[in-house]
Amino acid sequence: MLFRGGVALELPLARSAVDRDYLARTRPELFDELWSEPTTRVLALFEGSVLLEAQSLKLLPVESVPSANYRVYLGRDSVGPIVLAVLNENAAKQLEPSAENWHHLRKTGAGLDDRDAGLFVQALALANWHANHQHCPRCGTPTLVEAGGWVRRCFKDDSEHYPRTDPAVIVAIVDEQDRILLGSQGAWENNRWSILAGFVEPGESLEAAVIREMFEEAGVVVDEPNYLGSQSWPFPYSLMLGFVARAKTTELRPDGEEIEKLRWFSREELAAEAPNLLLPNRISIARAIIELWFGGELVSALEQR
Repeated sequence: MLFRGGVALELPLARSAVDRDYLARTRPELFDELWSEPTTRVLALFEGSVLLEAQSLKLLPVESVPSANYRVYLGRDSVGPIVLAVLNENAAKQLEPSAENWHHLRKTGAGLDDRDAGLFVQALALANWHANHQHCPRCGTPTLVEAGGWVRRCFKDDSEHYPRTDPAVIVAIVDEQDRILLGSQGAWENNRWSILAGFVEPGESLEAAVIREMFEEAGVVVDEPNYLGSQSWPFPYSLMLGFVARAKTTELRPDGEEIEKLRWFSREELAAEAPNLLLPNRISIARAIIELWFGGELVSALEQR
């Protein structure tokens, strides 16, 4: 392994404690059945945000949630069924008028338990997919939501379309001196740094994507890509696949389009400078991989805001 003496890779958004109950999705009277169950609860989502109760998702009784744009059956926990309700602005204000009480995943995800972290990620990824796939990709006809919210069917040609996930590799490049490579995008603040990532292209293996993307973004030739773990990144509906790779070359050449700055960091340098750097959010796989390489927890300027 390229990492030596690291801690276990713990990924906040790779957790789940819900049975997705996928076989129930095809039942034609599914939501009527769910509404008749007294233990059914609803997770309200508005513009990617949810309501919280203490440090947990606020799951509401069916009768307390206003009409929704659409609903998705998320599955069952130890209490009973859970349904996602995606609300419009009027319904959201009727349910909770204060915008401050609607919370986004980036700020709250790390503090949720296994069930709620998994539910939030699942709900957000599905909502983002629905928002971007309201028309048939074949003919442009509006699509209908079916199968408990897990299928969109074209009204004209009857074709079915399923939620998609975009795979992306995210890579810690480590050189012979055991330094890690961090980059900064042009649109970011000057002191924001992260490891490099990129989408997998059609017909490409994950390992090939690691080698290609690292050369394209940083001009660094890498080999020995080793898989570390994965987690959903529902912005809008990606799956981040974490790798570590060995640098065969160390000369840096940022692509100038996505990556503007690149720098090799030793552990000593990163420990000393972290309080003044904006490292990735704690819910991200990038932060987990950086801390795996570092061998412990880092406190960056992001946590001090």
